[in-house]
Amino acid sequence: MHDASRSCGEDPDNLIIHGDNLHALKSLLPRYAGQVDLVFIDPPYNTGNEGWAYNDNVASPLIKEWLDGNPVNAEDMLRHDKWLCMMWPRLKLLHELLSERGSIWITLDDNEVHHARVMLDEIFGEQNFVASCVWQHSVQGKGYTDVFSVSHNHLLVYGKQEFKILGLERAEEHNLAYSNPDDDPRGEWRTGDVRNSLDRPNLKYPLPTPSGKFIAPPEKGWRWKPETMQVKIDRGEVLFVDDETRIIRKIFLKDQDRRSAETVWFARDVGSTRDAQAELLAIMGRKTLETIKPVALIQRALEIATEEDAIVLDSFAGSGTTAHAVLAQNAKDGGNRKFILVECEDYADSLTAERVRRVIEGYAFTGTQREELLREKLTFSKLKKANQLLLQAALVEKQHEGRFDAIKSTVQDGDLIVTGEKSVAERAEGLGGGFSYCTLGAPLALDDLLSGASLPDFEAFGGYLFHTATGQPLDPARLREADGYLGESAQYHVWLIYRADLDFLKSRDAALTLALAEKIAATGRDKPHLVFAPARFVPQKKLLELGVEHAPLPYALYRIEKG
Repeated sequence: MHDASRSCGEDPDNLIIHGDNLHALKSLLPRYAGQVDLVFIDPPYNTGNEGWAYNDNVASPLIKEWLDGNPVNAEDMLRHDKWLCMMWPRLKLLHELLSERGSIWITLDDNEVHHARVMLDEIFGEQNFVASCVWQHSVQGKGYTDVFSVSHNHLLVYGKQEFKILGLERAEEHNLAYSNPDDDPRGEWRTGDVRNSLDRPNLKYPLPTPSGKFIAPPEKGWRWKPETMQVKIDRGEVLFVDDETRIIRKIFLKDQDRRSAETVWFARDVGSTRDAQAELLAIMGRKTLETIKPVALIQRALEIATEEDAIVLDSFAGSGTTAHAVLAQNAKDGGNRKFILVECEDYADSLTAERVRRVIEGYAFTGTQREELLREKLTFSKLKKANQLLLQAALVEKQHEGRFDAIKSTVQDGDLIVTGEKSVAERAEGLGGGFSYCTLGAPLALDDLLSGASLPDFEAFGGYLFHTATGQPLDPARLREADGYLGESAQYHVWLIYRADLDFLKSRDAALTLALAEKIAATGRDKPHLVFAPARFVPQKKLLELGVEHAPLPYALYRIEKG
């Protein structure tokens, strides 16, 4: 249910939903099944100290009240079972919401990461495991000498069948290994591996050299079959060394638009928990949640895995960092990504949505805003090219000089860092955008439908029925309430005879008649017509002749509720 008073800006396609995420994810299926491009969630880590409560599928108010009053803690012998029971249906729904090119990113610690891997292997398939990244969430030890100081969290990544890693933006530091010692007209290059990383018996062949010698294959085989290897030799992409005892591969800088994403994410690159708390304090003016994620962490996931028109979903929204990251990434690359946040706690409006409002519109802030513009590791080889490094820093300063009051270059922990600083005395600029704030309406229930106590509107009811019948989301642009047309799938044209009026639903006007069946059939014979209606006054044989199938209501709804 849309709440205009709590919505913000002029982009209603962004959503913040207040309600239980299990029910919210189900409610998103009719519109978003197979449409979401990236899911980023930060669920309860189940440390025993969080106090989350498990009450899914509990109908008794008495038992539900007891469960809410007895949250999961370290003494609960079933806490791992409850965590798995809580996560399983939500992960299944998230899998259904993801597009075939989509991916899911989950932050966890050591308490449940091993259980999560098993669940995700089952739901997504082991072959769709992408990576297990390590994020350095703290740069300061705990001060204890008799235990390990844990300074990392895990970030599990799984993809759907067509998921592709897009990589990260290149900086000058990533090009220092390239040179052009042989004046190749294709430009600077570096050497690359010619060996196979997997054991491939069919690629273990002797490679003939120009003088008639042979080079024995590597232990696991060459990277390419003989035909491909010869093409690369002919193109000058693979070269024989002077004594013809080995080959080298040329990787050209001109072909490297992006750089590879790595599995270790340092706090200096993507922020720490302390950085995240400072971000939120600056925006909200007060300390709120403890274990939150920095914007840069989620931005990196967006850069690696999303195109500029992606839909991003976070069903454990917390302080709203995911929405902030989407808006920041759009501002950075000119994208038009959309976000959907779900938060069940009472602070969904006062914290989750309020943070996003302030990020969109700007917020009161007194102090200095800093933005890192360049970070270069000071290696020995780079120091030998100090002039080039200084020129790079000067170019960055020139590029951003109008945006900041000051641009400073410093050296910290062996890194050259260029930072832009802006003094803000009254208001930090907003990133623009908007969102619709929604709460969950009453679930569709058979008893309420039969009694007329609760009748959903045409689009909401049609969305559920369309998704149930086709497994696809409803496209509101194709819906025609005037004649009951919902849309088409690969199998059907789908229709609904319905008004949110119990007297109408009990009348003959709500029935599928011969005249209506013929009218529907006349709209097209390319595929069958599926018609949801409370009753029909047409013989089944006649409907078959017309290519029309009747799905009676409320029986069709009963199958949704019980299925």
